[in-house]
Amino acid sequence: MDLSAEVAARLAAGEAALQRALSEDPHRPTYHFLPVATWMNDPNGLIQWQGQYHLFYQYNPNGLFWGTMHWGHATSPDLVHWTDLPIALAPTPGSPDEDGVFSGCAVDHDGTPTFIYTGVRGEEQLPCIATSEDDLLTWQKHPGNPVIAAPPEGLDTVMFRDHAAWREEDGWYQVIGSGIRDVGGAALLYRSPDLVRWEYVGPLCVGDASRTEPLWTGTMWECPDFFPLGDRHVLVVSVRDEENLLYGASLVGRYQGHAFTPEALGYVDTPGSFYAPQTLLDDQGRRIMLGWLREERSVDAQVASSLAGVMSLPRVLSLSPDGTLLMNPIAELERLRRDHQAYDNLEIVPSGIAALPGAEGECLEIVAEIESHDADRVGLRLRRSPDGEEETLVVYDHGDGALTVDASRSSLSQDAHRGVQSLPFRLKDGELLRLRVYLDRSVIEVFANDRACLTARVYQSRPDSRGIGLFVSGGSITVRRLDLWRMASIWEA
Repeated sequence: MDLSAEVAARLAAGEAALQRALSEDPHRPTYHFLPVATWMNDPNGLIQWQGQYHLFYQYNPNGLFWGTMHWGHATSPDLVHWTDLPIALAPTPGSPDEDGVFSGCAVDHDGTPTFIYTGVRGEEQLPCIATSEDDLLTWQKHPGNPVIAAPPEGLDTVMFRDHAAWREEDGWYQVIGSGIRDVGGAALLYRSPDLVRWEYVGPLCVGDASRTEPLWTGTMWECPDFFPLGDRHVLVVSVRDEENLLYGASLVGRYQGHAFTPEALGYVDTPGSFYAPQTLLDDQGRRIMLGWLREERSVDAQVASSLAGVMSLPRVLSLSPDGTLLMNPIAELERLRRDHQAYDNLEIVPSGIAALPGAEGECLEIVAEIESHDADRVGLRLRRSPDGEEETLVVYDHGDGALTVDASRSSLSQDAHRGVQSLPFRLKDGELLRLRVYLDRSVIEVFANDRACLTARVYQSRPDSRGIGLFVSGGSITVRRLDLWRMASIWEA
């Protein structure tokens, strides 16, 4: 069967109806992308091609667990509404990727869409390429894979995988994620005239595993991404140690003569649920990022829901004049807004709490502007049960200089991992606290004053945990404006 006909047949057979049936799961997000079922993780191969956005992603069609990695595929006209397509890449028996198709990128090579990905065979993890001749639906793997036969000689690498590529005047370049034993995470730079023949240039950037401030850069870097932004360059890496996935880090600095000099180091998101981000540059000139949102509940609960992994909302990246990385949700998300409610000039007294009349829901966007006066702590109360037994807090702590999602009382279920996630964050003198919060059942994404993002997973056990409110301690606040919208499902017809 022709692949485009197969896609049409799948949709006609009721995939949309299946999505609606699965939407009855109280923890299944409705306006974040996710496959119908089984495991997903890293976004891969983000590219805009002939006006369509393409999202590829790490996918295991064989179960709700990491393993037998493939590349799933979805397309969108607007980065909001998605069509799930057949698998793009699968392991090929007897080949360099027979044990897995790991993460990588997509580029336009003189009109030919090309993947650079990590092929896995036994203990080997090496760069491979594949090309498409039918607008990214089917892919042909290069007969000379792997295109790089081994990690650089003379480096004791901890790992060697994941790719980001770009073109300069003298050819193609890519960075590969790695780590140098007893040193730290590393992004290794390569050059090629044709994406097939590669030479090692040297480390683009190396971290320091012994350093802990302003944040620990780990023993290895996964999923590197490197791109120009404003008058600087940004290196985004996913930091981990030998055992654990940790967080996304951004290094902002100068790139000249194939050398990158970092000037600022920061979090992309809070350590916890958000990991392995990747970006694309679209035809509007926007640098857009998506990341993988991990599950924060037991394996048994994941199996019961047929769900393991969600994609974040797309974020537009920019730089402030001082080089701070800024992140905002894409404007297209406003198309999902329904049933607007607005609250103006709410005064909350010291150590007070306030419910918002009529404000409740599980799939919402909330935009708040808060003047904190002399308050120590201020924030939002989400998914609150009428008696307060369950609730999740979004907290700005002026004294600690931190922004927090406190999910310690988010659920009564023993399957839910209830934790507290924080980032360093401090308001400037006279600055209002501006929060933009996306609540999508088990997903909470928080944007604060354009320069901090926190993502958390929460799994309420009570169906009446739907209330929205505010709180303050150690002082008073004025909520100058709070807007709330119910968000439509991206799977609605």
